Amino acid sequence: MTDDLLAALRPLLVAEASAEAHAAGTEPGDLEQAVWLRLLEHLEADGPPRDPGNWLRRAVRSEARRTRRTVSVERPYGPEPAEDSERGPEPMALAAARERALREAVRRLPGRCPRLLEALLSPRDLTYREIAGELGISQGSLGPERSRCLGCLRRLLAPEVAARQARG
Repeated sequence: MTDDLLAALRPLLVAEASAEAHAAGTEPGDLEQAVWLRLLEHLEADGPPRDPGNWLRRAVRSEARRTRRTVSVERPYGPEPAEDSERGPEPMALAAARERALREAVRRLPGRCPRLLEALLSPRDLTYREIAGELGISQGSLGPERSRCLGCLRRLLAPEVAARQARG
């Protein structure tokens, strides 16, 4: 039953998401993914919707509105401060050591976290769209995936960077 429902709704979802995505400022695939998640939550909680087509149309529009609200509140980061070109050898050596430690810690992370964080740390300054294409995942999945990976990195680095305090 569920497989038939999903197969029947797929063409409608693709069409609706394609129609709404541009105005919402998102990719159709990201919108589709969000609606599939809502449908799975609905199936788990209440079973199949009475009118699946109507439910799907409303869900697409609702997700598009949510995305538009999110995009309208997000603000880009300000420009980074200019680097101090007059740095001496000691600060440069310390910065290089921190960079090496970070890269080593990133390589020890589980799953696809190393590839994701390497892409984020890349000197090429890739956009989310480019990173998603490079990793073969949805652009909408990057934020949550990045958060999980950074949490793993924090836990991994916590013992190494913990502030040393006098004991006793």
